[in-house]
Amino acid sequence: MAFDPFEERNRENHELTKKIDRALVRPAGNGYVKVLPKPVQKGVSNFASNLSLPGLVVNNLLQGRLGKAGKNTLRFALNSTIGLGGLVDAAGEFKLYEEATDFGETLHVWGVPEGAYVELPLLGPSTERDAVGKVVDLFTNPVSYILPSPEKYYSTGASVASRLGDRGTYADTLDSVLYDSADSYAQSRAIFIQNRRFELGQEVPEAEIDPFELNTQGF
Repeated sequence: MAFDPFEERNRENHELTKKIDRALVRPAGNGYVKVLPKPVQKGVSNFASNLSLPGLVVNNLLQGRLGKAGKNTLRFALNSTIGLGGLVDAAGEFKLYEEATDFGETLHVWGVPEGAYVELPLLGPSTERDAVGKVVDLFTNPVSYILPSPEKYYSTGASVASRLGDRGTYADTLDSVLYDSADSYAQSRAIFIQNRRFELGQEVPEAEIDPFELNTQGF
């Protein structure tokens, strides 16, 4: 069960997100996957994922997970060189896959409690702990400090494009939750909390997919 003392405001934010999704994000996502060839979409996704890796390494280190930090570092090095700047997932050919994480998980490792459930406008389901993590993650990627302008903004642009692609690719799954559910807010909350706790090793999930882990809900 989720601790949801802010349900009234959360539901307002949920409805706002649905309106923006219906008017802008869903049409843009559907157009993205219809217009751009699959190889181009894959290249953009790879590029965005590669540029996010230094931020993952920072969180790996903060969590004391040196093995995962080394794996993400090597993956970044391979994809940034022989992977043509990340457009090609060269590291995947060596079965060197991304060790996903975020500052919300770092806070969990440090013992910070989950807190209340919150629904963020555009960004979708979260918790108080993860909401703080999302803000901190905006500043933990070394790429944003090392690259000059305008190159430092390439990561953001690629990430937005990649998420639009995901919105189009997984349209049926997302639409079933957001528009076909009797209570899309309650279903979104349940799916998010269940899957997030599973990611953090807190409980075993049922056979259910978390559409918000597809990076399609918001920017």
